[in-house]
Amino acid sequence: MTATRPRPATDQAEGRPDTRSRLLDAAEALFAERGCETVSLREIGRAAGAKNVIAAQYWFTDRDGLVTALIERHAPGIAERRTALLDDYERALADGTAGDEAERLHTLVGALVRPEADKLDDGTSGAGYLRTVADMLTRPEPSTASIGMDAESGSVFRWRALINPLLDADAIELHRRFHAIRFMFVELAQRTRAPGRTDHRLFVSQLVDSMTGLLGARSSAETLRLRERR
Repeated sequence: MTATRPRPATDQAEGRPDTRSRLLDAAEALFAERGCETVSLREIGRAAGAKNVIAAQYWFTDRDGLVTALIERHAPGIAERRTALLDDYERALADGTAGDEAERLHTLVGALVRPEADKLDDGTSGAGYLRTVADMLTRPEPSTASIGMDAESGSVFRWRALINPLLDADAIELHRRFHAIRFMFVELAQRTRAPGRTDHRLFVSQLVDSMTGLLGARSSAETLRLRERR
């Protein structure tokens, strides 16, 4: 007698994405349009066509859980691309072809920006991701930890270790790297809202240039004086 296979717990048996994936798809679309702070879990459930009105709560517990899952959905591809760029940089550094300090700084900024900027070509999914991260970083109490960028095994942690020797020590202490990361995501999120623009090469190149200037700038005497008075 042949045993009967149990029916899968998801809709994949019917050739449809499972409920969790549909909820994330719906969240990306709604977040791309309105941002992650104004969309309720119930709205996401309805948009996903979930039969249970609290489906999003079941799968993600709360909004932060859903946001974390959305970011983690995109993280592996971004990390893979950044890791490849950092590998290229370290090979160039080892064989003496990485250029002078200014060129090395520009290359490393590109390694931060370009994997994120690739999401501009991912339609609604990429737009939802970029706007979500921008929203997280512009909260009253933002942190890179909230978007998974502080993990010691992560590509951003490695990027920070490589770029630190090229930065002014005072700028590091004053969180210039965080300001640059926030600036990057705000600009990328804004770009997703520019209708009809499909060639992002000039935009991305200028963003890399701008962030290179931001990170490479020396702290002024006024800034250092004010810091000492804190």
